Amino acid sequence: MFKYLKIFVLILLGSITFIGCKSEPKKNDSENKEAMEETLQVNVIGNEVSYATEDTQMKGYISYDENKKGKRPGVIVVHEWWGHNDYTRERADMLAELGYVALAIDMYGDGKQAQHPEDAGKFSGMVMQNIDIAKARFDAAMTVLKADPHVNADEIAAIGYCFGGSVVLTMANLGKDLNAVAAFHSGVQLPVMPNEDLKAKILVCNGAADPFVSPESVTAYKAAMDSVNADYKYIAYPDAQHAFTSKEADSLGKKFNLPLAYQKEADEKSWAELKSLLSDTFKQ
Repeated sequence: MFKYLKIFVLILLGSITFIGCKSEPKKNDSENKEAMEETLQVNVIGNEVSYATEDTQMKGYISYDENKKGKRPGVIVVHEWWGHNDYTRERADMLAELGYVALAIDMYGDGKQAQHPEDAGKFSGMVMQNIDIAKARFDAAMTVLKADPHVNADEIAAIGYCFGGSVVLTMANLGKDLNAVAAFHSGVQLPVMPNEDLKAKILVCNGAADPFVSPESVTAYKAAMDSVNADYKYIAYPDAQHAFTSKEADSLGKKFNLPLAYQKEADEKSWAELKSLLSDTFKQ
């Protein structure tokens, strides 16, 4: 009798084990695919692109992670007054590593770069003093970005450095179709000041020791933003000078006797602020 009882217990335990194993849920194909995608490493691809307005040919650079699936937000990157250069492309690649599609654009035409501050002043002044030209060139770049197959055309941001910061802030004030805008070491005395057309979330990261950004201009900018209840954040980093995000600032400052200086802390903190702005805006 004991022998048969022992056999019965073993059979019962085996049945329970079998039922328990059988009841474990299996991952479906989509879950397995998602798990595989998560293990893929970031692989940033950068390509040069050409685009044009009615009278100007421009050279840009678009960057994205080829291992990321699906459409994602696009970010326009506008260069410093030196023109579209490697620094602008580096920032585009950094955004691609975060999962965005970034387009480093050309506001001067033909990929033109300034070799001297006098030329940089002329090139940037020509754009900012001719707002219709600036709009046309910015719009042409935005069309390229929105048309990219990796981009969700309803989710577009723009960032800019120095001259580029003034460009993106101005475009936001013109009511361009932008969800978020960030400007770094940027002037805020703009050709078009904040008004009711402004829709984007705004981040401005400047150096508190930047002689190119006067306290009066900051006061006027903040007052204009407050008057239209803008969604914005203005940060002034202590002791940071102009071009604090660029590692070439020190050498350029010495070469041309300009108050330019890289500051690692302000660079890293401002980039973290940008990451938060984009993730909050696009729920990444």
